[in-house]
Amino acid sequence: MVKSTRHAKYELYYHIVFVPKYRRSHLTEKTKERLETIFAEICDDKDLELAESEVMPDHVHLFIGSPPKNAPSLIVNWVKGISARKYNQRYDDRVKWTRSYYVGTAGSASKGAVEQYIAEQEGDGE
Repeated sequence: MVKSTRHAKYELYYHIVFVPKYRRSHLTEKTKERLETIFAEICDDKDLELAESEVMPDHVHLFIGSPPKNAPSLIVNWVKGISARKYNQRYDDRVKWTRSYYVGTAGSASKGAVEQYIAEQEGDGE
């Protein structure tokens, strides 16, 4: 769904994947539920749309919609940093994330569709 700010129309979604330190398989049961709640809180606080989230035992998948003012690296920084801090303050067990992550973009149009659209524009301006 296309959203807007005062100066832009946008549909930006990011697929973010990251892992706990040492790739430990401990993101299960209560830890999983707690993290999902914290991820939703962070997105609400930062005006992001948490379209999907899946906490696996040894990694996390998030699908987040964001206005164009937020760089993907900033979103990852918020999600990982704030989630670890909140989790570790609230609960006795600890969560630590590695520094690495994956981020991919998604929207309503595929790369091929955009390339085709741009190619077709060449003859329209004359």
